Amino acid sequence: MLLDVFFFFFFLSVFCIFIFALAFLSFTGLGRASQGVQGHYEMSSLGASFVHIRFDDIHFYENCGGGSFGSVYRARWISQDKEVAVKKLLKIENEAEILSVLSHRNIIQFYGAVLEAPNYGIVTEYASGGSLYDYLSSDESEEMDMGQIMTWAMEIAKGMHYLHAEAPVKVIHRDLKSRNVVMTADKVLKICDFGASRFHSHTTHMSLVGTFPWMAPEVIQSLPVSETCDTYSYGVVLWEMLTREVPFKGLEGLQVAWLVVEKNERLTIPSTCPASFADLMRKCWMIDPKERPTFKLILTTLESMSKDSQLPDQCNSFLHNKAEWRCEIEATLERLKKLERDLSTKEQELKERERRLKMWERKLIEQSSDPLFLPVVAKISTESFFEAKMEESNSLEMSCQVMASSNGEEDGSSLQAVMKGFGDVFDMDLVGSTQPSGVQLSMTAKQNSSKSSSIRAGRKINMAVGIGDFDWSDDSD
Repeated sequence: MLLDVFFFFFFLSVFCIFIFALAFLSFTGLGRASQGVQGHYEMSSLGASFVHIRFDDIHFYENCGGGSFGSVYRARWISQDKEVAVKKLLKIENEAEILSVLSHRNIIQFYGAVLEAPNYGIVTEYASGGSLYDYLSSDESEEMDMGQIMTWAMEIAKGMHYLHAEAPVKVIHRDLKSRNVVMTADKVLKICDFGASRFHSHTTHMSLVGTFPWMAPEVIQSLPVSETCDTYSYGVVLWEMLTREVPFKGLEGLQVAWLVVEKNERLTIPSTCPASFADLMRKCWMIDPKERPTFKLILTTLESMSKDSQLPDQCNSFLHNKAEWRCEIEATLERLKKLERDLSTKEQELKERERRLKMWERKLIEQSSDPLFLPVVAKISTESFFEAKMEESNSLEMSCQVMASSNGEEDGSSLQAVMKGFGDVFDMDLVGSTQPSGVQLSMTAKQNSSKSSSIRAGRKINMAVGIGDFDWSDDSD
C-alpha cells in the first residue's frame, strides 16, 4: 500500500514537472518567435543587419557630387579614423539593404548607415580618384591606351557579372553610367550608387529612373526589364571610354528618349573604331533585350579581344587620332538636333491647327441662330472632334463636312447664313444644290508635309431635315 502511494506521488511529480517544462518552453519559444518577427521587420525596413553609425561620429568635409536621391560628401568616420563617402538621404530605403549583402573588389564597399532622423545617410569607402566621368573629361585621359581601356572594361564587367550572377541576391543596377563608376587611388574602378537598384526577385517592372543617354529603351518606357538593361548602359560607358565624349552632347534628356525609342537612334561609332569594339557596342544596344549579351559573355569576349595581337595598335591609333573621326560624331549630333527641331516646329503647327479648330467650334456655337441647326452644332462640339494625335505621313490634312437636306430652299438659305463669316478660319466651298436634296457644305484645311501629320479623329455626321421632324445619324469616320 505504501509503495503504491509512493509511485502515485512520484508520477504526479514527474507529470507536474513535465507540464511546467512544456509551458516554459512554449512561452520562451513564443518570445523568440516574436523577437524573430520583429527582427525580420527591422531588417526589412531599416536594415538591422548592417552597422548603425552615429551622426556625431561623422565629420563632414566638402560635397563631392550627387547620386540618386542624395548628395555625396567626403567625410571622416571619427571612431574608426577612416576617410569615407557619405550620401545624405531623406530616408533609408533599399540601397543600404542591397549594399549590405554585396562584397566584391569592383563594387563600392559598404560600412554602415546613419539612421538618426533627419540625418539619414549611407556610409561607404571613399574613392579618391573621383568618378570615371570626371576622369574622361580631364586632360589626363588623353594618355589612355588600349591596355587601360581593356582593364577598366573588364573591371566594370566583373562587377556587373557579380551583381547579376554571383551576389547572394541578383541585383539589377538600372543606373550604370560613368558618373556611378568611381576610381580608387590606385585606379581600380568600383561601381557605386545603388539608389535606383532593385533585387531582381522583388520585381521586374521598373519605374522611370536613371539618366536618359545611358538608359535602355525598355527602361525609358517603364516596361518590364531584365538584367540586360544594364548591358545597354555598359555599352554606353564603353563608348565613353573609347571616344572620351559626352553621350548625345547638347541634347536634352527627353529629346534623347524620343530619338532612342521612336527613331531607334544610337550613339555614333566612328568608322575607324576597331571592329571588335564596334561589334560589342552594337550588340549591347540591340532593341530586343534578349539579343544583348550577358556580362558573362561580355567577359569572354573581352578575354578573346585581349589575345588579339593586332588590336592594341588599331585601338591606340584610334585613341590618339581623335581629330580624324570626331567630326563623324559632331555630324550625327547636328542631324539629330535638326530632326528634333523639325519635330518641335511640327508640334507648334499642330497646336496652332488645334487652336483654330477650337475657335471654329466656338464661333459655330455662338453665331448659329437657326433652331434646326443647333443640334448639329452640339453634335459637332461634343462628339465630332474629340481626339488629336500625331503620326508619320506624307501630307497633313484636316476636314469637316456638314450636310443638310430639306424639301425647300429656305432651309438651305438659312444654313448659308449661319455659316457665313467662317472663311477666315477655313477654305470653304458652299454649294447650293439645285436638287431637292438641299445644301452641302464642306471645309478643308491641307498642308503638305514630309515629316508628320495631325489627324482629328471624329465622326461623320449625316443630318436629314423634314417637315415636322428632325432625324440624324453618325458613322465612325
